[in-house]
Order: sequence, then C-alpha cells, then structure tokens
Amino acid sequence: MTVGVSRVSWVFLGFALWVALFGLGLYSLIARPPRLSAPLPPAAPPRGTLYAQDGTPLALDLEEGRYYPLGKSASQLLGFGERGTGKGLEGLERDLNGALEAGRSFTLTLDPWIQALAEKALWEGLARSRGAFGTLLVMDREGNLRAVANGPAFDPLAPRGDPNRDISWRNHAFLVPLEPGSTMKALTAAMLLEEGAASLTTRVEAPMQRVVDEWTIKDAVPHPPVLTLAEVLRYSSNVGISLLAEAMPKQVFYRYMERLHLTDPTLLPGVRVASPIVTPPRTWSPAAYANHTFGQGFLITPLHLTAAFNALVDGLYRPPRLFIQQEGQAERVFSPATARAIRQALQEGLAPRASLAGYPLAGKTGTAQVVVNGRYSQEVFTAWFAGFVPGDEPLYTVVVAVHYPKGEIHGSLVAAPIFREVAAGLLAYRGVPPYAEGR
Repeated sequence: MTVGVSRVSWVFLGFALWVALFGLGLYSLIARPPRLSAPLPPAAPPRGTLYAQDGTPLALDLEEGRYYPLGKSASQLLGFGERGTGKGLEGLERDLNGALEAGRSFTLTLDPWIQALAEKALWEGLARSRGAFGTLLVMDREGNLRAVANGPAFDPLAPRGDPNRDISWRNHAFLVPLEPGSTMKALTAAMLLEEGAASLTTRVEAPMQRVVDEWTIKDAVPHPPVLTLAEVLRYSSNVGISLLAEAMPKQVFYRYMERLHLTDPTLLPGVRVASPIVTPPRTWSPAAYANHTFGQGFLITPLHLTAAFNALVDGLYRPPRLFIQQEGQAERVFSPATARAIRQALQEGLAPRASLAGYPLAGKTGTAQVVVNGRYSQEVFTAWFAGFVPGDEPLYTVVVAVHYPKGEIHGSLVAAPIFREVAAGLLAYRGVPPYAEGR
C-alpha cells in the first residue's frame, strides 16, 4: 500500500512539473514573441538570351555567368557586362539591359555563317593594311542585317584593357561616324537621274581640278578632259560630279539625304547608333555643296551608308532590321530604272581588285580624308567599298570601311579585295553558279 501511494506521488509530482514548465514556456511566448523573418524575395529570372536567326545562341546565362558560345564572333555587336552582376556595359547587352534582366530573349537577323565569313575577310584585310580599325556589313535586299563585323577581334570574356586605348570592343559599324568619301557619288548620280538633271551619257568638261569659293577641288585618277556621268563614276571624278550636281539645287540634294535617312539620328530604334553630323543646306556655301556631292563635309555611320546604298537594289529604302520581330516600312526613293542604271554603271566601272571571274559584281570605291586637328590630313584616310552581290540582281549589299590604313590607302586597293572575298563566299553560300559568258 505504501508503494502504491509513493508511485502516485511521483506521478503527481511529474505532472505538476510538466504543467509548471508548460506555463513557463507559454509565458515566455507571450512576453517575448519570436520575430518572424521576412519572406525571401523571389529569385530573379535568368538573364535573357540573344539568338541568331537560325536559333544559334549568341549570349546566354550559365551557372558560371554570361557565356558567348561563338567567342569573338559578333562580340562588338553583342557587347559585354559587369563580371559580377551581369549588368550590360556595352553593345546589345547594354542597349537591351532592362529587357534582358527581366528574362526577355531576342532573336537577331544575323546569319552565323555570313558573320564568320565577313569577319575572316575583314580581319585578314585589316592585318594586311595595318588599319586602325575596320567594319563590314552585309544586308540582304529586304534590309535584314546578316553580318555586322568589326575589327580588330575582341574576346568578351578576356581581361579588358584601357577602353580609351584598346578600341577593339567598339561596334564601329554603329558608333563611329565617318565621311563616306566617293561612295557618295553613286547616290548623287542616282539623284541626278531621278530628277532628270542628267543621264549616264550626259557629258561634262572635267579638268583635273577646279576652284570653288577659293577652295580647290582635285581629282586623283587621271582621266580624259570630257567625261560622261558613267565615266565620272568610273574615274571617281570629284570635279565631274560636283559640276553635274550644279544642275540640282542643294535643297533637293538634302531632301534626298533625308529620304535615304542619312540625317536620321534614330536609325535603329532601341539600339545606340551615332547620329550623323550634317549641317542644314542653308548653311552650305557653293564649295560646301560641291564637297557634299562627293562625300566630304558630313559624317555618317557605316550602317547609315549600308541602308542608303541598299536603296539602289530596286529604288526602295528599307529601314535596317536587326531583330526578327522588328517592323519597318519601305519608302520609294528612286525608280527601279534609276537603281538598275546606277548598278549597271558601277558594274562597268568596277575596280579591278573587286572583280570576280564569272560574276557581274558592282560597287563604288571611296578614299575619304579624315579631319585631324581641324584640317584634312594627308596621312589619315578611310578606305571604303560599297557594292552589290551580284550586281545585276542583288542578293546582298556589302559595305567595307578600313580606317587609317598604312601604305596603300585607296579604297580600290584596301577595301575592294575584302569585298571580293566576301562576295565569293556569299555566292558559294547561296549556290549561285558562274554566269555563262555573254549573259
């Protein structure tokens, strides 16, 4: 009996102890309630991916960070971001940063094969000429940018140098305005034809130099004293084109520049493109107007020139397209007959180093002096070539620019061979056989 009572006492004592501890715990909860931690913010979505037109990823997020599967290819266009955060610092990574951070992806119009072809030709040509930098654009007849090549080559994942000294990161095609030089003569000739101010057979007395407002205009290539407009293009006569352009008021010339978007500061909405540097025609002296007709006195980006030259395919100006989803309205600038006539003249006057046996290529050279310290330099030039592949029924418009080549400086010797190499590759890519003789 004594044992039973003892057990009951221990049970009672344990129960009392449990009640006491429970009460103490309940009091603690009431007196000092636990602090509930704030809910964790939702994880940020992966940065959006940039794709080529065939679905090839060009820039994407991996566990290790941002990755560029094609390495140096299209790197200046794509750009790069901060090492830690991934925030875009240059190129499309910067221009599209907000959308990419929100997880949105974009498909570009670039063709990886054409991009690689363009870069190979440009980088080799740049090495031959020892140019400071260069760019090459390939646009199809609908305005789609199939290649935007820049040089020297740039590795977006390599350690970065001083951006003021090492400019290999820069998208020269979009960000560097340059004087277009004699490539502009083809567009001036198209304006003259369209206005009825001249035909390709119109003749002009063209000495090797003339003086306008105490400004001397000179020709570089020896030529006969009388030239047709077609021959003005063949010999790239500054004197000849400026004399013929006097039949067209400078205001009309400027309106064509506007219609060709050579004055357009927003050429590619949403993507940084340097604004052209063009003064209004009311400020042009006769000498300034003369200079404009052969590509001096104003600056445009290689992208501006490519889109304007593409209007010579069929007379329609088509806004440059970099994104598959991008929309744009074509505008008629020249008649199909005018466009065809200019291409024919450019085909017949093609620089020898731009020609390709079996194919009727067409194009115009340019050798633009560069202003240094307020004066046109006798050493610094931009070598240009703008042309069509093929010339009779173009599939592509190709523009090449090499800035500050050393040794040879002329577009016919520096840029034309780069164009020819790209043309050969494009024709092979599209399976275009050599033309039968006499076609």
